[in-house]
Amino acid sequence: MTLAPEQPVHDLAPDTAAELIDLVGAVREHATRLIVDLSTAPSAVRVRAGDVLVELEWQSAAPVAPDHPAPTAPSSTPATANAPAGPVPPDTRAAGPPGERTIAAPSVGTFYRSPEPGAPPFVAEGDLVAPGRQVGIVEVMKLMIPVHADRAGRIARFLVDDNEPVEYGQPLVALDAAAE
Repeated sequence: MTLAPEQPVHDLAPDTAAELIDLVGAVREHATRLIVDLSTAPSAVRVRAGDVLVELEWQSAAPVAPDHPAPTAPSSTPATANAPAGPVPPDTRAAGPPGERTIAAPSVGTFYRSPEPGAPPFVAEGDLVAPGRQVGIVEVMKLMIPVHADRAGRIARFLVDDNEPVEYGQPLVALDAAAE
């Protein structure tokens, strides 16, 4: 199937349009799986169908925190062995009281508590969850990335409202792990 870059889909023959829709669906499915399987979320994703191109970009370095100014001259003291070598992901272990953990956003995007508008949420406050249970969705560029519990516990509270923009690693749900 060959398409001119400016050729609208509605001008295509029905068979060609159906093939294109199937192709776009397959690309979307594979891109979603790729993003979910990554150890860290990319800052940008580009997908092109003509001559097949998939590009993923990651931010090169984390910004320096304002309360830790960058050194102006080399230090004569050696670096400690336990100092982090690069950007450190946010600590998702403690969100509040002891025994409370958080479930973090797998990607930058928009957080949703239910599979579609008007549908009941995946989970509610007070629900018991097992590892792997879906608790929400993060939408990024029309891709729906599921958010799963990584441990058993009880949903203590949602830290982000429904339909709210989130950042990678941002705590979304507080989980009372002691309530297993």
